Amino acid sequence: MSLTRPADPVPWPYGARAAASFTFDVDAESAVLAASPAAAGRPSVLSHQAYGPLTGLPRLLRILARQAVRATFFVPGFTAHRHPDAVRAIADAGHEIAHHGYLHEPLIGVDPAAEAEILDRGLDALQEVAGVRPAGYRAPMWELTYDSPRLLAERGFLYDTSLMDADVPYELATGLAAAPSIVEIPVHWGLDDWEQYCYLPGISGSGLIETPAKAAELWRAEYEAMRREGGCFVLTAHPFLSGRPGRAAALEGLIEYVAGADDVWLAPLGDIARHVRGLDLSPRHLSRP
Repeated sequence: MSLTRPADPVPWPYGARAAASFTFDVDAESAVLAASPAAAGRPSVLSHQAYGPLTGLPRLLRILARQAVRATFFVPGFTAHRHPDAVRAIADAGHEIAHHGYLHEPLIGVDPAAEAEILDRGLDALQEVAGVRPAGYRAPMWELTYDSPRLLAERGFLYDTSLMDADVPYELATGLAAAPSIVEIPVHWGLDDWEQYCYLPGISGSGLIETPAKAAELWRAEYEAMRREGGCFVLTAHPFLSGRPGRAAALEGLIEYVAGADDVWLAPLGDIARHVRGLDLSPRHLSRP
């Protein structure tokens, strides 16, 4: 994949020099079942995932309430159907709910018709359970296809957050005349708690589980550098991982630190995308290598 030009600088609102957002992927059982359908017969593995909506998510919602921070939660449709009360609790707390597939399906090799079906199934689930039509999308495992921008635009999405090629959001071309671009808010693996904490035998991880102090040190260093660069810091966490007590305490320390900065705009991704949309940036184009 190549892009035709670098991202334009983004002037942030309220005199801020940078932006930041805390985001949570509420995968629950979906991520494991998509990667390993046989895990349906492994109740201990599934309990590791169910910890997210059952125990970790309520703790994280309490932390966000204490810090008066609004976040973005990416919810697979399967999670909404299996844990409706948890998903409604996110909405009731005033946080943004965004799309994350139905069963956390990997999109590698998926044709446009099948991808469209996954998008629609996830949209229907979030509407049914939480009464929301999400503005944002995050591809499972951050794996977009070349058809994704068009498919998202056709369904009225404002933004995606799956690519990794910039420090600031930009407009991503869709190839449609009626909706020529969606906002892209870049991410990267260094700001994902999966790489720090996740271990499931035979499914994911090496067995090396980092300490919360090490993870928080890494994320704070990335935040400080992004702050100096005027970029957009986006942390991705999972309630089944970062919702555990020691990790949640370390995360709260980081949230409190970021929220206390008077030169950083801390907002849900939807607010960031709407700001970028108002800048009238020229779209960038994906092109196959």
